[in-house]
Amino acid sequence: MSQQLPDETLRKILVQIQQTAVQSQRALSLTRAQVASKERERRVLQLTISEINSTGQEVNLYKGVGKMFMLTPRVEMQRNLASQEKELTDDISNLNKKAKYLERQFNEAQGQLRDIFHNRTDDS
Repeated sequence: MSQQLPDETLRKILVQIQQTAVQSQRALSLTRAQVASKERERRVLQLTISEINSTGQEVNLYKGVGKMFMLTPRVEMQRNLASQEKELTDDISNLNKKAKYLERQFNEAQGQLRDIFHNRTDDS
């Protein structure tokens, strides 16, 4: 650095960058956990769809409603499951985009910290 920053100002900048890095890392781990959860839900849903498709047309399908089960037409059940699968796929896609953004933000904060410390040691 050609111009020295006062130690207090430099400390405030470092604290702010560190906080950004920590927040990004926390949000990233939370987002990854959400992706894993949604992936599990989608796999269960896909298994359910494949099981329904493998059963005969004469088999009755029941949907859980609270503490009871209601007879549901096959077409309606398949349509509901397909829409849930699409919703989960969209959620996973959005969460993956969010994870990439948070990862980039974390890497930028770490890069800034490295630059500051590298320049600070060069100036000394």
